[in-house]
Amino acid sequence: MSFGDPNNPYGQPPQQPPAGPGYGYPQQPGQPAQPGYGYPSAPPVGQPYGGGHVPAQMPGITRAAQILVGVIALAHVIIAAVYGVALAKWDESMREAGITGDAEVERYADLGKGVIVFFAGLAAVFAILGLVLLLQYAKGGPSVRVCSIVYASFAIVSGLFALAIYLLGLVLWVVSILVIVFCAKRASAEWFRRPRY
Repeated sequence: MSFGDPNNPYGQPPQQPPAGPGYGYPQQPGQPAQPGYGYPSAPPVGQPYGGGHVPAQMPGITRAAQILVGVIALAHVIIAAVYGVALAKWDESMREAGITGDAEVERYADLGKGVIVFFAGLAAVFAILGLVLLLQYAKGGPSVRVCSIVYASFAIVSGLFALAIYLLGLVLWVVSILVIVFCAKRASAEWFRRPRY
């Protein structure tokens, strides 16, 4: 028996014509995409996120947002310190005002003291959160960007309570709005979406 005999049941099977990427042929796995035929091709591997580039270092606008988050955290440290000083002088101020002795009045004075303790603690928490965000800018992902925008939004609200402290609230408003704008920019979005290995 020879292998060239077409009637041989043990011979080589006849060769099938190769399926090429022409009109009407689906793209086969492992084949490079042919433009204009078959299924649409995927974007090149080197251009993620719709053709944008992967930044090698932090863009200037993102660095500015990081610095301004630090300014917001510092402002909350100052606010906590001002409330702490007011708390330290609270009892002395109550004695000078002649509020000691009346139980009803002392209860309201203690309520006011509790409000100051609450705001001092809240300002300290905001300062710590700002410090954590500040340290995450170099290696953090998209959640750092979102948290920065939310943090700056809450800082605008906390600026209302800081207006009496040498116009510190106005500074908080301006800096917080800038953080929101800078974090919303495309360069910042690309920085936080970059692949981290």
